[in-house]
Amino acid sequence: MHVLMIGNSNFNGMAFIIKMKHNKASASSNYNKLFLFFGFLLLPCSASAACAQVDHASLLSLAFKPPLNWSSSTDCCSWEGVSCQQDDDDHRVVRLWLPWRRLSGVISPSITNLTHLTHLNLSHNSFSGPLPNDLFSSLSRLQVLDLSYNRLTGHLPVFPSKTTRLETLNLSRNLFNGSIVVPAAAAATLTTFNVRVNNFAGSNPISFFCNNGSDHTSLTILDLSFNKFTGEIPPGLGACSKLQVFGAGFNNLSGYLPGEIFDLADLEELYLPGNRLSGHIGKGIVLLTKLKILELSSNKFSGPIPSNVGKLSRLENLRLSDNNFTGLLPPSLTNCTNLSTLILRFNHLTGDLSAFNFTTLPRLTTLDLGNNNFFTGELPQSLYSCKSLKAIRLASNQLTGQISPEIVALKSLSFLSLSINNLTNATGAIRILMGCKNLTTLVLSKNFLLEPVPDDENLAELDGFLNLKVLALGGCQFTGQVPSWFAKLKNLQALDLSYNLITGSVPGWLGSLPYLFYMDLSNNLFEGGFPTEFCGMPALTSEETGDHKVQKSFLELPLFVKPTNATNQQYKELSQFRRAIYMGNNLLNGTIPVQIGQLRLLHVLDFRHNNFTGSIPDQISNLANLEILDFSYNHLSGAIPASLKSLNFMSFFSVAYNDLQGLVPSGGQFDTFTISSFEGNPGLCGLPTVRLTCSPQTPPPPPVGGGSSFNGKLLTGIITAIGYGIGFGIGFWIEINKKKFLCNLKCIFKTCRSLINQMTKRIQKFCTTADQQNNDSVN
Repeated sequence: MHVLMIGNSNFNGMAFIIKMKHNKASASSNYNKLFLFFGFLLLPCSASAACAQVDHASLLSLAFKPPLNWSSSTDCCSWEGVSCQQDDDDHRVVRLWLPWRRLSGVISPSITNLTHLTHLNLSHNSFSGPLPNDLFSSLSRLQVLDLSYNRLTGHLPVFPSKTTRLETLNLSRNLFNGSIVVPAAAAATLTTFNVRVNNFAGSNPISFFCNNGSDHTSLTILDLSFNKFTGEIPPGLGACSKLQVFGAGFNNLSGYLPGEIFDLADLEELYLPGNRLSGHIGKGIVLLTKLKILELSSNKFSGPIPSNVGKLSRLENLRLSDNNFTGLLPPSLTNCTNLSTLILRFNHLTGDLSAFNFTTLPRLTTLDLGNNNFFTGELPQSLYSCKSLKAIRLASNQLTGQISPEIVALKSLSFLSLSINNLTNATGAIRILMGCKNLTTLVLSKNFLLEPVPDDENLAELDGFLNLKVLALGGCQFTGQVPSWFAKLKNLQALDLSYNLITGSVPGWLGSLPYLFYMDLSNNLFEGGFPTEFCGMPALTSEETGDHKVQKSFLELPLFVKPTNATNQQYKELSQFRRAIYMGNNLLNGTIPVQIGQLRLLHVLDFRHNNFTGSIPDQISNLANLEILDFSYNHLSGAIPASLKSLNFMSFFSVAYNDLQGLVPSGGQFDTFTISSFEGNPGLCGLPTVRLTCSPQTPPPPPVGGGSSFNGKLLTGIITAIGYGIGFGIGFWIEINKKKFLCNLKCIFKTCRSLINQMTKRIQKFCTTADQQNNDSVN
């Protein structure tokens, strides 16, 4: 019988008795030996051992917040997160492992008194402040240091010039700054150096690890991403021959991709997006036969994608978006049978997309070839054999034809964006796509030009789009009215119908959709008033109704949105969308209901270019989250409510070109608005209008001669007589020349009709061109 004594936070010094039968042929004996082996790995000290007094005192002085269950009267080797090991006559703390404990405060300098510490992990807490500058020199036995996911600041502690034992250093997701200097002796032992997401600056520190005159460095992971490093990738990277992960994305690096990077035969991940790297990707890239992830997005690379890229048979993730790549999709890409993610959007790639064979990519889950502008042909039929596909974006190209019924074979498809192409048969497309039961995001904007909005009776009867959260049909110039089947979209959160020719009144039942919080109905031909039902939209009035569901809405691919008064924005989560109602550029009339003050979660309210009348409701001041308010180009009257100055988040405000009067409110955000927000309202006064004071305006001068009633009546009589005379003369001439007059009148009508038709075509062309230039829709 063997006894294993384990004394740590999980076992609390309990003795585990393991009965082992000495039977070499017995399988259970092997299992017992294996358990004994791992037991010693868990903690190498015995329960009867007491930690050294210096370690006991140092741990207590760390004063973590909230306090841990560490009692000064007990042995520190049994404390939570603490492990000890015997050293001569003492038992010293060798391991302090406290991740995910919600700890905060600063890391006390007393931690440097734990001189036998080999493993220190305080990751995923809320520690702040700088590290002790002598951390590395005092803890000379340290092998693993993980302080990731905290709020630590200051410079990196100074490394000792002598050889250290440090193998893993993870300081990612903090607020460290300054430059990085690592002596060759320290760099030689490191296998992982991760400072991702900090504020380090200066030249790229690669040379400290890979330019020491030898190729025996142990480094396997080097991640410098999301910092402020500048300059080119320095020479010597090839010396890190064991490197498996190299990341320096989202810095300010420039220059070319060094050829020696292709000498890293063990490299599995190359992550360099978000820099200013340029030039071609060399053909040597195919030498990286173990490469699984190639991420070079958002740079200035140009030229073709290497034609022999298919030799990277282990490639799983290829991201080359936001560059200047040209040419065709390499046919050899079909040999990358392990490919799951292919993102090449925002380049200048060309070719007939329907000719590319996707059938050899069975593991493909995400495909984004959008915004290349030059892909032609129909939607590739071979794509429907990729049964694992979850997200497809082919937007902003020159694709033609119709959506095939075969797309319903993609059972996992949840994201589909085909906007800004030349697709036809909108009703057929909607009917087919209702069969994609897992679809959550559907973007078909700027297709189906001048077709009727899909609204036949069969669509209302189909049981489709039950999971749909985003529906974008903007810029199609659809005719007709809002389809009745929209009322069944109970999970809809964002709706874009902008830039169409939709008529009729805005249906109030849209306001009953429980999770709808983004609605763009702008640039249509809607008439009638603003539906009072909208004032009770659940997702805009109650955080409990819509907030939880919105927070869970992650997008498989980002959406690109350019709403009115905003720049083109990229959204990766629905929760990043502004809660908005866009109804500008319609024919809406009536008054703005006072109940609109109930939409207290609203960020954007845009009623510009309509025919609203009446006053601006004072209740709008209840919209505490409002950022954009645009009532320009209406017929609103009365004063601007002074209570609106309490809207502290409002960054854009316009009531230009109405019939408002009185003093412009001052204070709050109103002090930041310019005259353009108020122009076109002669009755407004005060800064920043041209009427600085609000004194009564001077009345118009009376008529000459005191304005007697006799002169007025005389003038009226003269005008009346002249009118009757002209009318009689025209009637007499028509009677004499009736035949000739009717012929001329017919010619005039024909000419007018021709001019009206020409003007209509020009207006449609102008609207289409303006729509393409503004790109004011979801895609």
